[in-house]
Amino acid sequence: MNGAQDLGGMMGFGAILPEPVHPVFHDDWEKRAFAITLAMGATGEWTIDMARFARESLPPPVYLTSSYYEIWTAGLIRLLEERGLVSAEEIAAGRALRDSRPVARVLTADRVAETLRRGGPTQREVTQPARYRVGDRVRARQMHPTGHTRIPRYCRGHAGTIEAVHGVHVFPDSNAAGAGEQPAWLYGVAFDGREIWGEDAAPDLVLRVDLWEPYLDLA
Repeated sequence: MNGAQDLGGMMGFGAILPEPVHPVFHDDWEKRAFAITLAMGATGEWTIDMARFARESLPPPVYLTSSYYEIWTAGLIRLLEERGLVSAEEIAAGRALRDSRPVARVLTADRVAETLRRGGPTQREVTQPARYRVGDRVRARQMHPTGHTRIPRYCRGHAGTIEAVHGVHVFPDSNAAGAGEQPAWLYGVAFDGREIWGEDAAPDLVLRVDLWEPYLDLA
């Protein structure tokens, strides 16, 4: 969706100031927010794409004025409430007021390291040939889905060149909507900066975006 998370190329937000790698967390509560989010994700109640959509669909005033882990926490609360695992009254009280229903899986402490090491691979088996090859000229579709999508607004409608073929991966748009993984080919696409931002862009600027096949047409 065209939410507040899709800020690439937007003006008026000031300079991007990269932070040093450490400290990873700026407060103890951020560690808890991170741990609870991962633990609840491991229950299988939702997919990672559903979690992303829960965060990016926060009201823009909330999203733009919240820190990284405040956004994570707000998204988690939304998922928990939607699935009946916690109530608004319990969130307000800061404690459980009833027994929650069971979940399919529980991430126990002894399995955390293994689970984090394994991660969540998205690559799937190839079942159909790729539509595009390296060197093909493609155009990102002009689309405005109301659900989750991984195609940035700034590249929609613009032409680029296939630079890499990454294999078949879970399609996030369908996975976030509960419509299944619907794996699709994923490509590395290079856009000339002037194609995206016009003649004022630096002449040697190249924008590289990984885009799924359903986002692309031949140019």
